[in-house]
Amino acid sequence: MSAIDGLPPLGRVIAAHGLTARKSLGQNFLLDLNLTAKIARQAGDLARADVLEVGPGPGGLTRGLLAEGARHVLAVEKDARCLPALAEIAAAYPGRLEILHADALEVDPAAHLTPPIRVVANLPYNVGTELLVRWLTPRDWPPFWESLTLMFQREVAERIVAQPGSKAYGRLAVLAQWRAEARIAMHLPPGAFTPPPKVSSAVVHLTALPAPRYPADPKVLERVVAAAFNQRRKMLRAALKGLAPDIEARLAAAGIAPTDRAEQVSLAQFCALARELA
Repeated sequence: MSAIDGLPPLGRVIAAHGLTARKSLGQNFLLDLNLTAKIARQAGDLARADVLEVGPGPGGLTRGLLAEGARHVLAVEKDARCLPALAEIAAAYPGRLEILHADALEVDPAAHLTPPIRVVANLPYNVGTELLVRWLTPRDWPPFWESLTLMFQREVAERIVAQPGSKAYGRLAVLAQWRAEARIAMHLPPGAFTPPPKVSSAVVHLTALPAPRYPADPKVLERVVAAAFNQRRKMLRAALKGLAPDIEARLAAAGIAPTDRAEQVSLAQFCALARELA
C-alpha cells in the first residue's frame, strides 16, 4: 500500500532496485506501509524529535516516520543497494531525511542528531541485541536517546520485558529494566515480512528513566548478571564463586539465598549484590 504518501508501493520500489533481502545482513522487509506507519506511531509524537533509524532497507519504516511528522530522520544503512531507494524518499521530504551509508555499530548518532532523540528501527536480526545492549549501557546516563521503539524476534522481545521466575528472564531483562520502562507495544506475524521469517516478531518500546531504579556500579552489575546467567542452572554460590571468596556472605548481605538460582533473583537484589561486591 502507498496511502501514506505519494511515492510508489514498496513492492514496486524493491523490484525496480533489485532489492532481494539478504540473509547475511539479517534483512526482512516490511511492505505494508500502513503497518510501518503504525509502528512509527508507537514512538509517540515525533514532530519535535529527531529519529535514528538503523537498517531502513528500502525505506518502509522511514516513510512511516516521515509521514507521521518526524522532525528529522537519520537512516543508517550498511547495504549500498538500498541507497538509491532511500534517496528517492529524501527527495520527497526535502531536508528531513539524512542517509548514512555505514555500519550502525561504528556510528556515533549523537554527532548527527539534535535532542530530543528517539530511536525507531526494524533492527537487522544479526546485530539487534548487540545494539540494544550498547544503548542500555553507555558510559553516562541519561543516554543520548529519549526512547527506543525497536522490532525484534518475539523471543528476544519477551526476554527484554521478562519478570523473575520466568524462563525468559535473564541478562537482557535486568539491563533493560534497570534503566528503562519496557513494554511490548505490538506483535507482527511472519507473513508481514518479505521474505517471511520462521518466527513471529514484536515491537518493544523502552523509555529511558532519568536515573537507574536502584543504585549500583554499572560495570559491577553487568559482571554479576553475566556470571549468574551464564550458569543459570547452578545455585548462585557456585555460579558466582569466582567473584569473591566470601560470596555466600555477600549474597546473604544482599538478601539472596546462596541456594537460589539466577532466575529467582529480582532486579533490586542484583543491584544490592553489586553494591556489596563493589
